[in-house]
Amino acid sequence: MHKSLDMRYTILLCFSLLFIQCKTLKKTTNNIVPETSLDIQGHRGCRGLLPENTIPAFKHALDLGVHTLELDVVVTKDKVVVVSHEPFLNHEICRTADGTNIEESKEKEYNIYEMTFAELLQHDCGLNRHSKFPEQKNIPTTKPSLNEMIKASEQHAKHINRAAPLYNIEIKRTKEGDNIYHPDYKEFTDLTIDVIKSNGIQDRATVQCFDIEVLQYMHKQYPEQAQVFLVANEKSTAENIQELGHIPEIFSPYWKMINADMLSYCKDNGMKLIPWTVNEIEDIKTVMGMGVDGIITDYPDRLINLVRK
Repeated sequence: MHKSLDMRYTILLCFSLLFIQCKTLKKTTNNIVPETSLDIQGHRGCRGLLPENTIPAFKHALDLGVHTLELDVVVTKDKVVVVSHEPFLNHEICRTADGTNIEESKEKEYNIYEMTFAELLQHDCGLNRHSKFPEQKNIPTTKPSLNEMIKASEQHAKHINRAAPLYNIEIKRTKEGDNIYHPDYKEFTDLTIDVIKSNGIQDRATVQCFDIEVLQYMHKQYPEQAQVFLVANEKSTAENIQELGHIPEIFSPYWKMINADMLSYCKDNGMKLIPWTVNEIEDIKTVMGMGVDGIITDYPDRLINLVRK
């Protein structure tokens, strides 16, 4: 009688352990970063699925299996580097401190550079439904600091047992905005690099910008920091590089600008070519077929599904 009970207990225990192992394996498999040379970048986290440039969006992008978290940064009055595409509260995604909607004509009055970080945290930037992204799930959330975003992403990657992410950080500087919407380009760059260094992610981060002065300053002051040249103009690749004055690690155009000359120039000069922002499945297929080194997308789930197929 006792032997029979012992045998049943042993069998039950084995099945229980097997079930737990399968559940764990399933969870781990879902979080494996796709094995591909193509750099899969989640634009503003995964803007098509969750509120842009927020910690929930970055965590979900990591759950999906992106390689690189793409994001933008601005600066507050008390010199905190904040993850945000605009240096003000965009009426499409943010609300006032009392929870009401922001009028489009008044959105630039909510200047982040004139707010302390504590004041900024009083504004929700996740509950508004974005008209351009019907699949986006809306949740209450705020704009995080870059430091907070990196720490949360690093911790989450460990929690779900996946490779540490890469970061593609855009400095949102315009010459006209110096000392109005952000510090001058030197201080803006210094503040951003300081956060990158303090978190020890220099080797896993690229700093991107449309602004040539930022890239030139960074090339001189921080030559070890990989950089991305963002472009959205009608100049040739050679003309853009000549104006910049040096070869960056990555050339990043709007995806419809890609042509044979651009592909050839980047290859000949040792630059990776990573276009933005490719969202529709057929467009993603087209760009993948061009032989680019990576793709930035609001829908990393679509790109990852294509890669895995």
